Amino acid sequence: MANSFEESPLGELLALEAGAVNVPLPQPPRPIPHYWGHRDRLRIRFREGGADALPDYELLELILFRAIPRRDVKPLAKDMLARFGSFAETVAASPERLAEIEGVTGAVITEIKIVQAAALRTSQGEVKKRPVLAAMSTVLSYLRSAMAFEDREQFRILFLDRRNKLISDEVQTRGTIDHTPVYTREVVKRALDLSASAIILAHNHPSGDPTPSKADVDMTRQIMDVATKLGVTVHDHIVLGRDGHLSMRTAGII
Repeated sequence: MANSFEESPLGELLALEAGAVNVPLPQPPRPIPHYWGHRDRLRIRFREGGADALPDYELLELILFRAIPRRDVKPLAKDMLARFGSFAETVAASPERLAEIEGVTGAVITEIKIVQAAALRTSQGEVKKRPVLAAMSTVLSYLRSAMAFEDREQFRILFLDRRNKLISDEVQTRGTIDHTPVYTREVVKRALDLSASAIILAHNHPSGDPTPSKADVDMTRQIMDVATKLGVTVHDHIVLGRDGHLSMRTAGII
């Protein structure tokens, strides 16, 4: 019956005192996740202090933010660095190796490869600005970014004009973990096709040690012998590894 005693304010009050009405008790506020606000704080630190203000794992977090919108990505960033060793090696890792880490999605791999491509494009642009021999430190920095952390050998050639400016930068062959086939005739033919006056050879050692093998030295001398006869100068052969690089010219090998 409407407006009965039990439904009246007095009835509700008496029922409450008797314990007949279950009134939900106020709940304590949920704790705020520790990472809330972290993304904004990290972005501000980056804008104000640049990359030098951030350790490797926080710089990697900034990349992961774009691929993983609502999650604490610090553990994943640290897992990736533990696997690969440094920010540079993480960015240079192959998509297959990146995918082996739990939590690394296709979106994560895409963002990392975009960063790598942007860095290489920027470095390559710097190499093109000046005669290569006048900016060897820039060339070495570019080659290190492009090749040093590859898990398979690759053989790259920088083709130069008469002023030693870059005409083309090409990976001629890719091989295995410890070998890549190089054909002297193909190297010299490509130089002639591009009307290059000089070349710089480069290849990487996935083992990390940039010390050239006897086969590396013999191959270089064969290319030099044929190229010189056709008017193409071989300025250097640079071997790159995770632990550094070696210039055969500077080392007196060629």
